[in-house]
Amino acid sequence: MKLLLTFSRKSEKDPGRQPVIARLVKETGVLINVEKANINSTAGEVLIDVPDADADLIRRRMEEMGITVRLLEDAIVRDETECIDCGVCIGVCPQKVFYFDEDWKIHLREGLCVLCGKCIRACPHQALSQQQ
Repeated sequence: MKLLLTFSRKSEKDPGRQPVIARLVKETGVLINVEKANINSTAGEVLIDVPDADADLIRRRMEEMGITVRLLEDAIVRDETECIDCGVCIGVCPQKVFYFDEDWKIHLREGLCVLCGKCIRACPHQALSQQQ
């Protein structure tokens, strides 16, 4: 299950200044896969993937540490009225999120998305957007 973590790094006591992911792996034994991280001097956003069975535990512990956690479902939104099934998204996606079915219609494997945004920028009909 994908969780999007956001946190502050402004003061030394903020969770973004602590090794919270390493601490949780050690404390819980749950393996956490970091899929994307954008961290600067004042804030951070990290996309993690955790086993479905452990997602509630990890979410609760992260929130207890002061991290905002959002479950990421349907990360990429596809406007079916705008999409012309051209396949550009298939060509640019490094995670192979998009695929054609037997009728040449585009479909998504949501669990593979790492929010790189390449498909959104490449879509000639602006049929793709990121969930807010």
